Amino acid sequence: MLKTRATEKLGIRYPIIGGTMMWISSPEFVAAISEAGGLGILASAMFDTKEGFAQAIDTIQAKTDKPFAVNLNLFPTIRPVNNQEFLEIILEKGVKVVETSGHAAPTELSQGFKDGNLTWIHKCVGVRYALKAQSMGADFITVVGYENGGATGVLDIGTLVLVPTVVDAVDTPVIGGGGVSDGRGLAAILALGAEAAIIGTALLLTQECPIHDYLKQHLLKATELDTALVMRTIKNTHRVLNNDAAKQCAALEAEGKGLEELMPVITGERSRKMYQEGDPNLGIVSCGQGVGMIHAIPSVAERLASMAEQAERTIARLHNSVVVAS
Repeated sequence: MLKTRATEKLGIRYPIIGGTMMWISSPEFVAAISEAGGLGILASAMFDTKEGFAQAIDTIQAKTDKPFAVNLNLFPTIRPVNNQEFLEIILEKGVKVVETSGHAAPTELSQGFKDGNLTWIHKCVGVRYALKAQSMGADFITVVGYENGGATGVLDIGTLVLVPTVVDAVDTPVIGGGGVSDGRGLAAILALGAEAAIIGTALLLTQECPIHDYLKQHLLKATELDTALVMRTIKNTHRVLNNDAAKQCAALEAEGKGLEELMPVITGERSRKMYQEGDPNLGIVSCGQGVGMIHAIPSVAERLASMAEQAERTIARLHNSVVVAS
């Protein structure tokens, strides 16, 4: 049994956090992750209205009595998001855990987290930002290395360096990720000093993930070489599946095109349509290098259980095989 400060504080069975994924982290999927023993996180930015957001929380609570979190998005968005209103709903509904992520710490929200007795997880890109969140009272700091899918931040630091660097710099418990696709990765994250691993790509390839099966089958064939970095020229670097949309985006960036010219390619609406219809080349899909290590599409429960079991075996193997000279 893997017990850490994260499993104890968050009340979860496994030290595994389901990464927030736009248009994918739906109420049903979040509930499946939490019910399976991890921490599911609802993407609040998916909702246009307070009513829709509140209904999403109701749906999760109807499907599981296990802990889950809500992500409040601090990145710039095309659609205005009122995080203060969302926070009020979080408190009204009795949600216990909130995650924030973005270009800056949530200065205007953090006191509300404390007043509401919420467990606050802040996702950031490195030591400087982790220290800021710690000073504001964050309960956990999440960092992910350069191998990860989605936003890679601005520092380009790999998981093996980033996670222990942040662990050494802060007193706050750390959640680490970036390339974690199986139990060996989970064991490695714990060995680096983190209290839990955050995963995203490994959850895309599960039965409950709400993306089209054609796209899942396409991802299943991908290797560790089949990702690309895009949107660096607009200071929003993302690691994505190297499909036609990603190649088109890279070509436009090479021509010096700006956000206005890139938007028709990178827009979330194209990605959303791709998730629904299955065309693997239609839009941008966040995807980490660890996709090449995934060779099956199990249930979420099977994925998390197998990761935890493999992590335990890995730790036991190291304990039994590595001799420390006296």
